Amino acid sequence: MDFTALITDWYHTNKRALPWRETRDPYLIWVSEIILQQTRVNQGLDYYLRFVKTFPDVKSLANADEQDVLSIWKGLGYYSRARNMHTAAKIVMESMNGVFPSAYKQLITLKGIGKYTAAAIASICSGEKQAVVDGNVIRVFSRVFGYREPADSTQLYNKIRLKSTALMELQNIDSGTYNQAVMEFGALWCKPKNPLCDLCIFREECFAFKNSMTEMLPTPKADVKRRKRWLNYLVVIQNDSFLMQKRSTGDIWAGLWEFPCFEAGKLFSVDEMATEFEIRFGSSIFPKLIAYEKDFRHLLTHREIHARFFICKISDNKHIPAYEPAEFIPFNSLNALPVSRLVEGFIQKSGLIPGH
Repeated sequence: MDFTALITDWYHTNKRALPWRETRDPYLIWVSEIILQQTRVNQGLDYYLRFVKTFPDVKSLANADEQDVLSIWKGLGYYSRARNMHTAAKIVMESMNGVFPSAYKQLITLKGIGKYTAAAIASICSGEKQAVVDGNVIRVFSRVFGYREPADSTQLYNKIRLKSTALMELQNIDSGTYNQAVMEFGALWCKPKNPLCDLCIFREECFAFKNSMTEMLPTPKADVKRRKRWLNYLVVIQNDSFLMQKRSTGDIWAGLWEFPCFEAGKLFSVDEMATEFEIRFGSSIFPKLIAYEKDFRHLLTHREIHARFFICKISDNKHIPAYEPAEFIPFNSLNALPVSRLVEGFIQKSGLIPGH
């Protein structure tokens, strides 16, 4: 079986037309790869276009304010990706003469760039024989070649990386095209569910198909144990504005904006939230505090967040004691404000802002 020839021929016929496939600029490839981590192509495309329009080169990104970078990222989640990109861009300007690298050894030194991203950029932009190994590649190789190690194991990663590198070196092929072909095949054809086996180019040779193991491979990852956290949010509304604060560093959603948050080992009752507010503000000024009708459950890679939102509307002439670092943010300014998916989901579902 000539794996490389079959899959690259398939790619030339079936690949999706995407803007980052029309360039070999390492900066633009980097932006696309980071955005597409944890993000589907159909969602990531619009973010990519907005990002490169706002920050067309590494210099513009390095010179940007972090809040502007986070605002462009709003809704994608995993905001550490955006912060790492901002840091990496500054390093490129300061230590690499403003030239975004395309060599694996340089790329791997930058903040937020791991083996996968470095291999993708180096193979596409410099033709280095660096094998890309992501979820799609793992699925294709596990099924076609019959690898049974768990999908998240180091053993499987190393086996696929070595096999893929050997395939690239066996023939004089364009490594960037080959890597993209394997990833695209996994995304469009060898899908996690309902793969197109009847039309597959590897149908006759595929280990999983011949042994009726398509749904069993790759071997599932071990269950992720998530730490539970309980967040109680106080949603104060006055003059078509929300009382909001920027989340501190060193925790999830660092640098993003949210409502005043009270973390505890449980979700509060209305009375408990009122007591906590009085302690925090040193005043009991709210005539009525209402718990939103629905609690929220939000899953992150290693955390399970349970959240309850308490709403209080304050009359225009009511004075609120100073509370640092919170400030009132007008409704019409929220679109430019970076917030977590959890807070954004509450704002959308609550209907507190007409038309939002």
